[in-house]
Amino acid sequence: QVQLVESGGGLVQAGGSLRLSCASSGLTVGSAAMAWFRQAPGKERKFVVSISKWPGDSTYYADSVKGRFTLSRDNAKNTVDLQMNSLKPEDTAVYYCAAARWRVPTVNPGDYDYWGQGTQVTVSS
Repeated sequence: QVQLVESGGGLVQAGGSLRLSCASSGLTVGSAAMAWFRQAPGKERKFVVSISKWPGDSTYYADSVKGRFTLSRDNAKNTVDLQMNSLKPEDTAVYYCAAARWRVPTVNPGDYDYWGQGTQVTVSS
């Protein structure tokens, strides 16, 4: 059984940083396309960043986070981490980790097989 568990969310002031982590069990993160999505209240879930299967390791960022967020994968720990810098109030959302076992990474939430429960990120102005 695959389980993704996010951690690291919280409240931060604009300009600050947070590091989210997604721990996987039942699925090796290097064997799947991994991604982070986010969902603000009343809005649809949106793509943030993805990484392809190892050894490809190709990352793709949404324009809104490019240059501020960095995704990394730790195959030894079986985690996928999201370093978020220069946070803005518009980054406020629940952040979800997702995995697609058989697909290449996409920006479509429907293409992902497994999801975490989400972690809240709140950026105050």
